[in-house]
Amino acid sequence: MQAHHEGVAWVRGAEPLSAFDVISAGPRRVIVRVLGGRLAVSVHRPGTFRVRWLVDEPAPDYGILTDDGDRPDEAADVTVEQGDDAGEPWLRIRSGAVALVLRARPFRLELERDGRVLLGPAQDRSIDGDLRFPAVARKDGGWLLSFELPTGERVHGLGEKWAALDRRGQRVRSWNEDATNLSAELSYKNTPFAWSPTGWWWFLHTPAPVTHGVGYPNWSHRTMLVHLEDPELDLFVGAHDGPEDVLTRYTDLTGRASLPPAWSYGVWMSRAYYETAEDALEVVERLRERRIPSEVLLLDGRAWHEWGTRFDFSWDPARYPDPAAFVGRLAELGFRTNLWEYSYLSVRNPLFNELEERGYFLKNPDGSTYIHRWFPWPFEEHYPWLPPSGIIDFTNPDAYAWFRDQHRPLIDLGVAVMKTDYGEAVPEDVVAFNGDSGKRLHNVYTLLYNRCVFEAFAQHGRGAPMVWGRSGWAGVQRSPVQWGGDPGCDWEGMAASIRGGLSWGMSGGPFYSHDIGGFARGQVSPELYVRWSQAGVHCSHTRFHGIGEREPWAYGEEAETIVRRWTEWRMRLIPYLQACALEATRTGVPVMRAMPLAFPDEPDTWQQDTQYLLGPSLLVAPVVHAGGRVRITLPHGRWFELATGEWLDGGRTIERDVPLDTIPLFGREGHVLPLGPVVQHTGELPAPLTVDEVVVFGAPTVALELPVVDDDGAPTGTVRLAPADGGSLDGLDALDVGAGAPTLTRR
Repeated sequence: MQAHHEGVAWVRGAEPLSAFDVISAGPRRVIVRVLGGRLAVSVHRPGTFRVRWLVDEPAPDYGILTDDGDRPDEAADVTVEQGDDAGEPWLRIRSGAVALVLRARPFRLELERDGRVLLGPAQDRSIDGDLRFPAVARKDGGWLLSFELPTGERVHGLGEKWAALDRRGQRVRSWNEDATNLSAELSYKNTPFAWSPTGWWWFLHTPAPVTHGVGYPNWSHRTMLVHLEDPELDLFVGAHDGPEDVLTRYTDLTGRASLPPAWSYGVWMSRAYYETAEDALEVVERLRERRIPSEVLLLDGRAWHEWGTRFDFSWDPARYPDPAAFVGRLAELGFRTNLWEYSYLSVRNPLFNELEERGYFLKNPDGSTYIHRWFPWPFEEHYPWLPPSGIIDFTNPDAYAWFRDQHRPLIDLGVAVMKTDYGEAVPEDVVAFNGDSGKRLHNVYTLLYNRCVFEAFAQHGRGAPMVWGRSGWAGVQRSPVQWGGDPGCDWEGMAASIRGGLSWGMSGGPFYSHDIGGFARGQVSPELYVRWSQAGVHCSHTRFHGIGEREPWAYGEEAETIVRRWTEWRMRLIPYLQACALEATRTGVPVMRAMPLAFPDEPDTWQQDTQYLLGPSLLVAPVVHAGGRVRITLPHGRWFELATGEWLDGGRTIERDVPLDTIPLFGREGHVLPLGPVVQHTGELPAPLTVDEVVVFGAPTVALELPVVDDDGAPTGTVRLAPADGGSLDGLDALDVGAGAPTLTRR
């Protein structure tokens, strides 16, 4: 084996697995002995296999998987075959038409379907004919896997990333980072889950860092190299029947999101940062006076507590002498309160010593408390809002319960949701309460953090719980909702935000939002602010946020008028978004659907990586360049353009100049679009599900199911809008919420 480039020097010294012998072969699991240990290969589900390195004392698991067992009834068609080809042993475990084949000399895995190899070992060879990369190898307490990537093979998934949705050509590291902008590979939400439209997928069940060279040309343009930095290998690999099926299979393993509350689909308003309670109230009163629909107000990191002593769940008494009155006033104006938090505690806080004595912080290897510093002394004195801090150790059950229950007074006060910021600061060399290393804890820390806060609202709050989370790992989708971090205030910041949401959706995350207007210091132009607003209202969730003013009036009268119209449209979309969310909780299919996900049989559309399907019915083509020029690829079929009222034939690409007050939106023939009334906030609705118009694009052919929830957001049933005889639509009567049955509009 030769690695000819410095970039893959870490391959040198890897010990390839070679020959194997079968220790046991049960009805659904085979155990083989290989170099230095044993591998168990099982059928986890029909068409899905699990390859696991067996160890006597497994490391902490962290509950990444929600389904860790086998179902004998579903795996009844499993067969195990053994043979030998010219002295090379092989073993084939078959589940219906799908099989996983183990071959020796060298040891390698092949995934087959109907006798055709879907995923096989790398075939990249040196001039001497030697394989450059082992198929499966162990090195330095970790693992190296390599797979062949034929020309044209696309790879999707691997979490929230900002570049092209096709990972081919990219080096992707599954390691959560405080990215601070969206211009590099660094990102907040990662997961070692990858899939290809050709029919294969795999997921590494691990909290450890994983590096993926996906046809990365510095290493090998024809090979997918995977470097797992963990001694335990737990690989799920299988075949799928399309992108929606693969997301269902992945979320069968790692869990599905719960249904967010109906109010969460309204418009969230924020800026970094309101200085005082009076500043915040002035903004919300102005929003109401100017009739700009708004649902949630966020008090961000420096807005509601003292900088130097954060974070201990306490209000800054100088700025908020009466928090209950403040939250109550927001409620009177129809606003829900969203507060910022992180899981660090300043060493300057009097509570620090008490929690340190209880052992609630992560520790250094010598047993002392680890202190996280953003900047070395004395430079940290220039950033009082980022004080030296201990990091709450969520592996300590007492610390976990303490952090969870500290939310109760805030919830009792009327706080609706917390923004769970940060969480990416765990270094590799700290030691957790459960004995694990920071290297294994780093990624999964944010899964525990978001889970803890989500549980706080599930236990102590009213209605459907949620968080507003920035960082995460595989399984964090069970604690919705996630947003996309800190984009720059330019056109590329907006485009990267859209791609980040679409790539998170292709990685099992069904809900997403991004900071309309960009987070970074400075104001965007009125044109960009309008275009970002138009794109932002067409996500599962919508928030205006950034350093400085992000309210519409700050960008001029024309921008304010246009943005008001689109926030009104956003409120009308709530019933439709509720239907999209219901589907996401059942299948794992995201609300924002990238073109390869939504149209797997139309590769001509796949290069459009800022265009997407919002739910099943609406095609969205945001304007991502100054001047309003946009290129749109319409999939086959007929599409109704909402702005012009015209039907367009698909299967083609069009270019046009789009007026500033317009975003290209297209209704999909045969689909329905339930719309609610224009309201300033959901408190004005007569019921959590209120529909006053159902738009049908052509003759209805596809059903849409909407959730019915009570005033606290608890599901009570569903309403199904379904095509009936003669082109009519069943289910309209059930949408009568006391204000009359909705209007049926045919397009």
